[in-house]
Amino acid sequence: MALTVQHPAPVATALPPHPGIDALLWHVPCDAERAERHLWLIAVLRWMRRGDPVAGLAYVLRQWQAREDLRQAITQLLARCLNDLHLSGLMADHGFAPRAAFMSEFSERVRRRVIPASPDTRDLSHLFGLLFDEREDHLWLATLDADTQALLGQVFGSAWESLERPQGWRVDAINALSILSGQVRSAGMSAELRLRLGDGPELIQSFGGVARATEDLHDLLELPTPNPSAVLQQVQFLRGLIDSCVQQAQSVHEHLETYGVSVDVVFQIDQLCARCRRMEQLLDLLLAPEPHREVHALVVSLIEGGEQRRSIRALFTQHYSLLARLVAERSAETGEHYITRTRAEYFDMLRRAAGGGALMAGTTFAKFAIMTLGLSAFWGGLAAGTNYAISFVIIQLLHFTVATKQPAMTAPAMAAKLGQTTQSNEDIESFVDEVAHLLRSQVAGIVGNLALVVPVVLGIQGLAWLLLDQPLIGVAKAQHVLNDLTLLGPTLLFAGLTGVLLFISSLIAGWVENWFVWHRLDSAMQWHPRTRAWLGPQRAARWAQWWRANISGLAANVSLGLLLGLSPALFGFFGLPLDVRHVTLSTGQIAAALGTLGVDALHHSAFWWCVAAIPLTGLLNLSVSFALALRVAIRSRGVRVKDRSRLLRALGRGLLRQPGRFLWPPSSSSSS
Repeated sequence: MALTVQHPAPVATALPPHPGIDALLWHVPCDAERAERHLWLIAVLRWMRRGDPVAGLAYVLRQWQAREDLRQAITQLLARCLNDLHLSGLMADHGFAPRAAFMSEFSERVRRRVIPASPDTRDLSHLFGLLFDEREDHLWLATLDADTQALLGQVFGSAWESLERPQGWRVDAINALSILSGQVRSAGMSAELRLRLGDGPELIQSFGGVARATEDLHDLLELPTPNPSAVLQQVQFLRGLIDSCVQQAQSVHEHLETYGVSVDVVFQIDQLCARCRRMEQLLDLLLAPEPHREVHALVVSLIEGGEQRRSIRALFTQHYSLLARLVAERSAETGEHYITRTRAEYFDMLRRAAGGGALMAGTTFAKFAIMTLGLSAFWGGLAAGTNYAISFVIIQLLHFTVATKQPAMTAPAMAAKLGQTTQSNEDIESFVDEVAHLLRSQVAGIVGNLALVVPVVLGIQGLAWLLLDQPLIGVAKAQHVLNDLTLLGPTLLFAGLTGVLLFISSLIAGWVENWFVWHRLDSAMQWHPRTRAWLGPQRAARWAQWWRANISGLAANVSLGLLLGLSPALFGFFGLPLDVRHVTLSTGQIAAALGTLGVDALHHSAFWWCVAAIPLTGLLNLSVSFALALRVAIRSRGVRVKDRSRLLRALGRGLLRQPGRFLWPPSSSSSS
């Protein structure tokens, strides 16, 4: 960049040859076309990265010092580049999205990955991205010492001087500051943020004042002899307005946490705050008497921002973290209902799980009935998924439970407790107690489900023998069940896959609830004139409250049912022979097969291999879904467990000293 730093006179020294870079330095295309000049700069930087980039840069600078002809050629080339490119666009736009919408930015990043960029450009921001296109560029540039920074300043300063504009970069920096202030003002006064910030005087004073204060600073700097004290006073005033804009923009997050998340709004807030930080950097640059350090910091920041702008992963990681937290927190509220802490709650969980198991017996026979229809893969999967979804919804409406739905809901609740854990012994023991509560709840759920699904299925089969003189499923179908659900087959793989589907259904539930809250559908149901006229004010209010309380469960149940039914058909479409294994449904099918084959099945190993697969299927259903949900919940909260070994040791001690508390609730009505 343009600096006027004094440096020792060039020293002619013997330098070891570097064939690759020496060929480039002997043929500097200072009189070539624009694209060729840019390609030469790109080639020099690529050579530096082949080894140690800092050492490579030092070699080029030593050559620049030692050879007069090279200094003149590089100065001429850089001067033509600077004269031909828009520097203010680099300072104001590089690393920022031209559009505020999340999906449009995603499509733009995909396009940049697929379609190559041309070096024939007058946009310095575009060329900057071609020059520094490696992920580690900002890291090695950040390690440059002050002498190297000063020498780089001398290189670019000579180019500005040859253009007879020694301080020409200051004009571009001031213009970039004006561009950024206008963008900040526009974003802060957009409809999306105004709706959540309000239209009070603070909004106008902050976002409107930034643009006015920047123009006043521009006028002061344009004077033939700027008054330093007046400039400094105006800069301090502008900094205060910038800080106010950032604080108001970040306060929108509190509104989002209460009323739901929109990734577009989160994206717009992040862009606004990043532009405010860029304005701070430009102010530092303009005030510095010898700004090579400020230029260096700005360049490193520009490279880092460009890398973030290119990364699709960074886009999703950054702007879905808040949504993930909201999903996790809403699931955590639901998950608290699945964790038992007292003996009364434990037996209540057993009762509700037993009710769910009894209803799942009907689901089992409905599945066999659908299979006898001989439908195509898609329609058969849709029918099976609808069967599961209806059953799960009925179980929810009757306040029963299905054990495999618990982990994805309870994991966020556990993450909330983990986020509160410090390194004190009391907090560690409290977390161990929460793990014990959770494991007891899972055991109660599975035991309750299986304790009733087996006798109810056998009872229905016995009733069919008594009334129809034949079972509800044939012998061939029963044999097929035993061949499919055996431990000797891919049952465990399918059980793990089912755990993934259970986790996905919890994400869908959290997203649907967030969408419901964001669009305030409960308020619309309660206050819409047609709804109030049809149901009456009181019933409309109760209807809205019911949907608000149950939308997450309904979304989880319907999505889980359809995922279980349609996933095998979808996998089959791609030639993947994958299936699902749900512990309660699998147990019901095995019981139905036993009801058809009779007691003779007890003498065959195929039946017992299926029985052996039941606990492992349940374990994988629970553990996979719980692990995935806990990972998302922890990442969304930014939780870092620095002393994991201490937690594991505490859990191990708890299991050795009191193993019973992980399976059976305490006798006291208080928490264990």
